[in-house]
Amino acid sequence: MNDHSLPPSIAERPPDTVRSSSERGSATTELVILIPLLILVALITVALGRLVDARLVVSDAAHQAARAASIARSEEAARSAARQAVAAALRDAGAACARTQIVVDTDGLTPGGAIRTGVECTTTLGDLTRTGFPGQVTLTEHALSPIDAFRSSP
Repeated sequence: MNDHSLPPSIAERPPDTVRSSSERGSATTELVILIPLLILVALITVALGRLVDARLVVSDAAHQAARAASIARSEEAARSAARQAVAAALRDAGAACARTQIVVDTDGLTPGGAIRTGVECTTTLGDLTRTGFPGQVTLTEHALSPIDAFRSSP
């Protein structure tokens, strides 16, 4: 077979070059450097995902508290129902709050009014992310639930 029967791109290609001894093992070195960085990026991604999930859990607890308080018949019952709803929501979600604060504004349970709740959950980053990060974070969420306009006054 002569060079005239080969396509031009193959006929013009230079012969394969041999690697010099100084390039041997460079791929291994690159992997040794790159793999820990990829693991760190993966851990940070997981930690941020767990932080977003924790915010959703606290937001859900605030909404459940507002809803539970809005159907109560007295202000004291509304505050009690809100506390119980937050405790149950956080417990069911497996939240690791070191300190939980609940604020309930009943608006006098005025028909057509609204219940406003705030839930604050303080947790350590190590518990939240399960990665051992130091420090703590406070997650705060608020919710609003209408009081039925046609219900009787308390």
